[in-house]
Amino acid sequence: MDVLDRAEHYLHHHGRLIDRLRFEALFRDGSRSRVLNALRCYQNADGGFGHALEPDLRGSGSQPEPVEAAFWILDEFDAFDSPMVPAACAFLSSVSTADGGVPFVLPTVRDTPRAPWWESGDDPPGHLVPTASVAGLLHKHGSAHPWLAAATDFCWSRLGARTEFEPYEARAALTFLGWAPDRERAEAEFARLRDALLATVTFDPDATGPVHLPLDFAPEPSRLPLFTQDVLDAHLDALEAAQSPDGGWRANWLIWTPLVEHEWGGHLTVERLKTLRAYGRLPG
Repeated sequence: MDVLDRAEHYLHHHGRLIDRLRFEALFRDGSRSRVLNALRCYQNADGGFGHALEPDLRGSGSQPEPVEAAFWILDEFDAFDSPMVPAACAFLSSVSTADGGVPFVLPTVRDTPRAPWWESGDDPPGHLVPTASVAGLLHKHGSAHPWLAAATDFCWSRLGARTEFEPYEARAALTFLGWAPDRERAEAEFARLRDALLATVTFDPDATGPVHLPLDFAPEPSRLPLFTQDVLDAHLDALEAAQSPDGGWRANWLIWTPLVEHEWGGHLTVERLKTLRAYGRLPG
């Protein structure tokens, strides 16, 4: 079997419905509308998303990070005209801090099953994760929602004060800088922050454990390229080789409860296939 056939085999055995539908729509001429219908089931009445759309957040209640997860799926299908988007932005508005940012996680997480790193104080501050990614995707798709202006100011302010990052912050910053409408400012900030962004990257293709590799930062060719082609080629080779015998790709972080191994595996399998196709390693 080829790469796609093996991945399909894995997804049919282990993947969540939404990831099977994503695969079908992206690689087998399946139904885009079925993906969106499945995604709606994760959205709550307040506009936020929950229900383990982000597999390490098992609760049904809305949290900011699952909004980002939903927006990446909507981005896959150029579906930012969906009513899910303004509803999600209304939720973000309701939980934003005074400076326009969205917290990494809300205190309500404490009453739900979740991975041990999802912790919150009583009054969490705004955070680049997921504010910067969400804002970047809204800019990419031309959103005019009122939440976006204050969130954009928040991102510029936080980035302007930064000289170092955690890896997930760096990835969020790249999404924002890639799509912020003020291109001159974005390119200047990218140039200033380039070394700090690169400092979060693990360049060894054979590194194990919870590392962040170049293709995590550049899952497709970017408007703001961070890596040389030889680096990308080496990691694309490694990515192809990392497909497991059962056809999937696995998470490299802590699997804290057995169920999430394959929930993440299905999600990552679709993501890895998208990356291989974006760089010409799979048929268009």
